Amino acid sequence: MNTDCVSLDLNGREQRLMVNSLVGFRNGLIIARKPTEDVDELLLKVIDAPPKKKSRWRDRDAR
Repeated sequence: MNTDCVSLDLNGREQRLMVNSLVGFRNGLIIARKPTEDVDELLLKVIDAPPKKKSRWRDRDAR
């Protein structure tokens, strides 16, 4: 398993766009009778990603 990690900051619209794109790509793989396991894992990660909590004004001044 690869240990490299990439982090993206997506708003709700961008996250929905990524999910819809991955679903479309997955459907194409199914039609072509190709394996979908990797896309399935990525799709679950994008769907289950927790929202990033916004910092409070006072917390930013303390840094």
